[in-house]
Amino acid sequence: MRFSCDTNDLNASLSIVSRALAARSSKPILEGILFEACDEGLRLTCTDLALGIETTIPATFTEEGRVVLPGKLLCEVVRKLPSGTAEFSISDRLQATIRCASSRTTITGMDPVEYPELPEVAGPTFSMPQSVLRDMIGRTLFAIAVDESRPILTGCLFEIGKEEMRVVALDGFRLALRRERVTGPEKDVAAVIGGKVLGDVGRILADTEEPVSLCFSRSHVQLNMGATHIVARLLEGEFIRYRQILPEEWQTRVRVARTELSSAIDRASLIAREGKSNLVCFRIDGDTLDVTSNSETGDVEEKLPVTTEGKDLSIAFNVRYITDVLKALADDEVFMRFNSNVSPCVICPTEGDGYLYLVLPVRVFGA
Repeated sequence: MRFSCDTNDLNASLSIVSRALAARSSKPILEGILFEACDEGLRLTCTDLALGIETTIPATFTEEGRVVLPGKLLCEVVRKLPSGTAEFSISDRLQATIRCASSRTTITGMDPVEYPELPEVAGPTFSMPQSVLRDMIGRTLFAIAVDESRPILTGCLFEIGKEEMRVVALDGFRLALRRERVTGPEKDVAAVIGGKVLGDVGRILADTEEPVSLCFSRSHVQLNMGATHIVARLLEGEFIRYRQILPEEWQTRVRVARTELSSAIDRASLIAREGKSNLVCFRIDGDTLDVTSNSETGDVEEKLPVTTEGKDLSIAFNVRYITDVLKALADDEVFMRFNSNVSPCVICPTEGDGYLYLVLPVRVFGA
């Protein structure tokens, strides 16, 4: 096998496919990247069996073939090559020689016969802008569970109908939901994609209007974007029926400037994190929101002007849960809806229904 390609193209493609590289696998072949000639040029494939990524780049072949090269080492070698053309020569003994400018590197490859093929995915398919999917993932992924005791909650639920798509994440303490209008598939889809997979997908997606197509089978999802194809195994199990826990009514609703609230909570968190509970307390008194925290080392109070409808209220939250939600938002103002000091707080837009975040409070004596 002999070919040449641009080092910048190769480095960019390796950074994409290596996200599916297995680390210290019981199957050494999965620690490699498959190189093979195809009609489009050079195809690179990487999989850890749960996630598979392949992409193609232009290349000139004088001898076609296939080889698996050690992924981590190859990425480091290519990353340090100068810009220009890299020439690859793979011998019958699977020794790969890489030449670029005055540099020459030899790497021992592996037999591609044992390399697994990516699963074929057939099922409901639809397309959407890459930037929209990237945004939906980025603004919900923080709320997945990190505790493996309930594996289904370590991913995001995708619900796709003919006109609307929802992405939902929850961990038992907060819930994140994003909605978008889409032209969906003929058959409704409900699938849970793992958090690690979505993190990798979010980094690969571009912030452009270029389309990404999604295809779902019973066990896998495939995403196609330009020259890159991603196949991921879906999580098995039944997701929590989240619609049943979303409050439809409220007793108190506050309209507040998001950046001002975020800044006040950031300052309050400096004191809160010194205590054992890491709490921030809200007291709604008319059109004033008091944000307070205290610990053995001191206390802080912030007063914010708000527009209030309904009853006055005192309620406490873990600082991190409220902060994570506010960081995921871009609106100038948001609504915060409450029913009691032991009921979830709902954060939603002042117009429309593009998102909804739910945060459970912490019961505090006297609150």
